[in-house]
Amino acid sequence: MLDVKDLTLRYGQSQILHGISMVARPGEITAVMGTNGVGKTSLLKAIAGRHPFSGGSVSLDGRDLGHLNAYGAARAGIAYVPQGREVFPLMTVQENLESGFACLPSSEHKVPERIFELFPILKQFLHRRGGDLSGGQQQQLAIARALITRPRVLLLDEPTEGIQPNIIKQIGEVIRLLREEGEICVVLVEQYFDFAYELADTFVAINRGAVTINRPRDEVDRETILSAVSI
Repeated sequence: MLDVKDLTLRYGQSQILHGISMVARPGEITAVMGTNGVGKTSLLKAIAGRHPFSGGSVSLDGRDLGHLNAYGAARAGIAYVPQGREVFPLMTVQENLESGFACLPSSEHKVPERIFELFPILKQFLHRRGGDLSGGQQQQLAIARALITRPRVLLLDEPTEGIQPNIIKQIGEVIRLLREEGEICVVLVEQYFDFAYELADTFVAINRGAVTINRPRDEVDRETILSAVSI
């Protein structure tokens, strides 16, 4: 279980996050929602070790992870798929996937066949450069690369952004499958309201760097969530 408590974060003199607390459980999807600029991406970056937080804690299965860097967070079991995907454009699909080996022991340096079951298109394009893929294909590659690290927590930042509807549907099906398998905590930051609403088990709404809603699906209605993220 991922447990974030009283997390605060600053960029210079500006405080971006104000005491964020949330929990993400294996076999569940936690949707972090809100308008642009409220701190959603900053929250994921703090959890993923991309930006040091100034207060609070991040724990996994009861163990305080401290202030890890990105590599340390990945070694601890936290995989981050950033907004914009960050695929290596001049590397092939195969090489992009293999970059996920960095935090694994050498005995596990093999792309599991399961990756290609989840994302069949990647097997067809193994020798194509990442920069030559469509946006939707790059997103599938980015998620696949994250899954190669065998994460216990998967952080997804705007996975539907700029992607064609059929690929959005495929990505949604993969996220559902990960939930059904019950081994990974999925934290989803998403502006596409219907996509997030259909998937989520728990909703965390953020406004101006603070949590305004933190409830499971059966304790909050659609209109309340929509109102909270449309301010």
